[in-house]
Amino acid sequence: MTERILNPDNSSLDEENLRPSRFEDFIGQKKIIENLQVFVEAAKKRGASLDHVLLSGPPGLGKTTLATILSKELESEITITSAQVLTKGADLARFLTLLGEKDLLFIDEIHSLTRNLEEILYPAMEDYLIDLVLGEGMTAQSVQIPLKPFTLVGATTRNGMISEPLRNRFGIQLRLEYYDDEDMQKIVLRSARILGTEIDSEAAMEIGRRSRKTPRIANHLLKRIRDFADLETSGKIQLEITKKSLQRLDIDDLGLDNLDRKILECIIDRYKGGPVGLKPIAIIVGEEERTIEDSYEPYLVRAGLINRTPSGRVATPLAYSHLKRNENSEERTLF
Repeated sequence: MTERILNPDNSSLDEENLRPSRFEDFIGQKKIIENLQVFVEAAKKRGASLDHVLLSGPPGLGKTTLATILSKELESEITITSAQVLTKGADLARFLTLLGEKDLLFIDEIHSLTRNLEEILYPAMEDYLIDLVLGEGMTAQSVQIPLKPFTLVGATTRNGMISEPLRNRFGIQLRLEYYDDEDMQKIVLRSARILGTEIDSEAAMEIGRRSRKTPRIANHLLKRIRDFADLETSGKIQLEITKKSLQRLDIDDLGLDNLDRKILECIIDRYKGGPVGLKPIAIIVGEEERTIEDSYEPYLVRAGLINRTPSGRVATPLAYSHLKRNENSEERTLF
């Protein structure tokens, strides 16, 4: 991810940016929003920087959005980067030294930071200092660089992979959960309004219900269904065109796409329902293990379609029913 400095005063939302810009615009995650509002107001009242924030949860639930909202509510600037692009201590030091007082540094997928970079963050987060070693061998010198008080916002889809020393330095730790259907409907209605697209409430519910309880996916589906509606109807998104469009996009009643179904078919047809490890599944469906584990498996587990066991992944009776398979059948075909 390329670094970006965002101006908190620029709250315009266009067709390519459906992110809410303020707490009151954020739909869902009610308890998290309420708590963050308290933390922000308390920090502003004290005239201090906000404590460091760790946001965890599956992709697409709003971690980056919440970070940008924090910057606007705090009237501070935010620098956005990703752990994957921070390969050297100098990279991280450059970001930290450029921060102004009470600014935010957002690091996505923070669990991917190397141990060396974590060691730089510890004094930066606690004492607002960077300890750098310049040179090598006998000529090496330790240099301390003071930093302005700042807030580190870390985001992760793999909370368990963050080292304990780093996790403990975040005073605010929040986990985002999947959204319910009613909140997903509200998100679709809001996005349609921003896009200038007329939509029925029933169609909005259908899109939200099939969006894997994830706002990012809902917004993607809304734009594609809008395309079908613009060319095949009057442009208004109604329930009938919504269902036809989702069928053409291969999104089924549970919100599963082709790869979701291939994962289930692999477990059921190739491995007789499991248990089976992640690696064989990834090889057969032609996708990376990490992509399956981070982007597909969490929803399949939450939807009750697979179970994760010490021996591997196991298909549930609901998975057999959804794919119209006989759980006791001896006939197995792959895909």
